[in-house]
Amino acid sequence: MATRLSMRKTKEILRLHWGLGLGKRQISRACNVSPSTVVDYIRRAEKAGLSWPLPDDIDDTTIEALLFPPEPPNRTPLRCMPPMEEIHREFRKKGVTLQLLWMEYKEKHPEGYQHSQFCELYRRWAKTLDLSLRQEYRAGEKMFIDFAGKGIPIVEPATGEITEAEVFVAVLGASNYTYAEAVASQDLPSWISAHVQAFEYFGGVTEILIPDNLRSGVTKACRYEPDLNPTYREMAEFYGTVVIPARVRKPRDKAKVEAGVLLVTRWITAALRNHTFFSLAEVNEKIRELLELLNTRRFKKLNTSRKELFETIEKSSLKPLPLTRYQYAEWKKATVNIDYHIEVDGHFYSVPYQLVRKHVEVRLTSTTLAVLYHSRRIVTHQRSYQKGKFTTLNEHRPKSHQRYLEWTPSRIISWAEKTGPCTAKLVETIMSIKSHPEQGFRSCMGILSLGKKYSIERLEAASRRAITIRACSYKSVKSILQSNLDKIALPEQKEVTVVIEHDNIRGEQYFK
Repeated sequence: MATRLSMRKTKEILRLHWGLGLGKRQISRACNVSPSTVVDYIRRAEKAGLSWPLPDDIDDTTIEALLFPPEPPNRTPLRCMPPMEEIHREFRKKGVTLQLLWMEYKEKHPEGYQHSQFCELYRRWAKTLDLSLRQEYRAGEKMFIDFAGKGIPIVEPATGEITEAEVFVAVLGASNYTYAEAVASQDLPSWISAHVQAFEYFGGVTEILIPDNLRSGVTKACRYEPDLNPTYREMAEFYGTVVIPARVRKPRDKAKVEAGVLLVTRWITAALRNHTFFSLAEVNEKIRELLELLNTRRFKKLNTSRKELFETIEKSSLKPLPLTRYQYAEWKKATVNIDYHIEVDGHFYSVPYQLVRKHVEVRLTSTTLAVLYHSRRIVTHQRSYQKGKFTTLNEHRPKSHQRYLEWTPSRIISWAEKTGPCTAKLVETIMSIKSHPEQGFRSCMGILSLGKKYSIERLEAASRRAITIRACSYKSVKSILQSNLDKIALPEQKEVTVVIEHDNIRGEQYFK
């Protein structure tokens, strides 16, 4: 396998297969991987004796070793074929031919297929495309999600400024039962909050969520981010459902929500065009009234309504809601600095010093911050919004600095003395004003690094000026160097001469 999936995505495949019992193709669409990859990872997990849920005492490194044991030596490599979707995407570009794609393929895989077989495999796969299928939706199976194209204007009472609220739309597949809500924007907090409100409006959760490819829910595949936003994935896991985004430029995948958006636009947003609203609460109060009328209207070709279908065939098939509501949380990446703290939104939180220079994940709620390493929770802090401050637990500090002698205050001061006495006095002052000297390491090392960029002579002069004006910080020294203030002589303190006049005192004229 050329590129291994991230451990987050690997666990998601196992959860969807064993935990929710989804088929291979559903999993491949939910995780944005090929069905053959899904089959391969499930086969490897079964061969390794894994099951779901995974044991609590097993970490990501152990799982990867079980799934990908070392290959025996002298194994004959098998011929491989790049993903057909990738070939198809490149082939559709202007000027690209199968001959060119085959030549690029052979450069990477000299032992691969010859031109005729390469083309045959692709054409055989291409014949399976563009098949039309009338979709039948099982009760409780799918919920389609999107934003309506046209928003609703809201007037700020104090200033008269007009902002446009976005309209979130969710439609159940079997009954067409519809939910709509006005939100401030299409950002992640609004996206998650609207989902939670929709679940509570329906009184349950479907097996599958099918959103459009909005950046709030679906991110681009890259090294550090999964295809689904981590917060969106976590919310789906909390409610026991799975997210399968609609394919790009495949309107059949989201036909239900497209029709729902059209109905909401016609029967709700258009009906409110002459109303003036001053808050989101006012808008949503009116939307609820019109939504009730929309769901109770009779179909043109069926002697029933969306609400009646929902009550009779779909409501009982929904998964029950959890006892508690999902608490919104954001995920971030962080690197543990040499002072065994991580920086999140300008505040510094401690972690065990053994994780220095390690990459960790951070889960943020409005009140707490949890740090995870290899998917294991290491520590939970109370979240602080004070910029530049430290939250430190004593048990995270090393008992001695024998492993890290180079970062002790005395060693840093001795390094600063090589630049000059003023630089040494400056770093000593910075560490003395901190509650723990380690908290000043970051500023001191930053100051010493300025000597490489501006020369040690200029750094010494800048340190002298910083001490004189009592601006003992990294930013102040950097600003002095950037502004060339270190090249300007400091004003000398002139001695004040006091003239005393008295008959017994002879002035300077006497001695001339």
